[in-house]
Amino acid sequence: MMFKRKKDVTHALIMAAGYGTRMEPLTLAVPKPMVYIANKPAMLHNIELARKHGIKNAVCNIHYFPEQIENFFYDGEDFGVSFSYSYEEELLGTAGGVRRMGREIENLDNTFIVMSSDALTDINLQKLIAYHKSKKALATVALAPVPDPSDFGVVILDEKDNRITAFQEKPKKEDALSNLVNAGIYVFEPKILDMIPAGRFYDFGKELFPKLVEDKARFFGYQMKEFWSDVGGLKAYLKANQDVLSGHVRVQVPGKKIGKSTWIGKKAKISSSARFSGGVVIGERAVIEDGVELENVVVGDRTVISKNSKIKNSVLWSDSIILSSVAIDQSVVGSWCYIGKEVQIISSVVANRCRLGPKISMPSGTTMNPGTDLL
Repeated sequence: MMFKRKKDVTHALIMAAGYGTRMEPLTLAVPKPMVYIANKPAMLHNIELARKHGIKNAVCNIHYFPEQIENFFYDGEDFGVSFSYSYEEELLGTAGGVRRMGREIENLDNTFIVMSSDALTDINLQKLIAYHKSKKALATVALAPVPDPSDFGVVILDEKDNRITAFQEKPKKEDALSNLVNAGIYVFEPKILDMIPAGRFYDFGKELFPKLVEDKARFFGYQMKEFWSDVGGLKAYLKANQDVLSGHVRVQVPGKKIGKSTWIGKKAKISSSARFSGGVVIGERAVIEDGVELENVVVGDRTVISKNSKIKNSVLWSDSIILSSVAIDQSVVGSWCYIGKEVQIISSVVANRCRLGPKISMPSGTTMNPGTDLL
């Protein structure tokens, strides 16, 4: 009798239950996994990454605006994966949520991968998994080098074999013992699930990982060389979009690629007098009128930009209307917004369903909560 060999890694567990408070006011209307990067939800970029590396089963834990995630991804068929969900009525923490996904939703009995839903990366997951296997590890953490680790969990390695020996939580830059930080991407053996208490809040960084160090478990760090950003705040969000436009991170950008760094969605209407520079993504059925100038900009599906508007280094979500002679720079405009004639938006964030009357000039650093009117 011939036995079919079980694949090493068949499942990705996606952590998507958090509130995303650092991304407010955008996340007052949508969960952070559904915040769009280059016209795709951040979580979809990660699902596509898993699928690219042969992982076609995903479990996602949800809590905040769960219906938005379920309605978009449904059963995963449209995205080439099989999707299931773990709804947490009360948050279980990073490790607690993974235990529920891996034991109660899927009873996993082979190696699996855990990913954040909202970071942006093009890490080679197969190389990470192969490294984990080569070390005969119980747990492996992907580590990203950063210039300033003060906003992250720093990981200290034994230089001989990359075994994890200690952690520092958000140290001052001058006190950091390493520039390697936890990228929120893990490879685990299934017995790790039995080390996590059931039915209560339990955290990787504060509880499980220190226990693995204390127990001298086979717990290793993998130093990744690829792109990684945790998209931790609004400034990082804008930069992540620019990193896609410039090709610093390899992800699938929707639309037909025209030239080096321009993507045009289906049925978009673009005036012959419009001018693009840098990287530009235009969504499906978007309208770009006469005299519009776009430089390093993402324009969402069905968004209309009227005559002579000038937009730079910004992200516009779907279904918004930008009237004529508007100037936008270093800013985010959410979905279903109305921006009146000759408005100026500089280094600001306008969340979903906001309306601005004509000739308003927003001070730098302004944030508008969803549904706000300035008429």
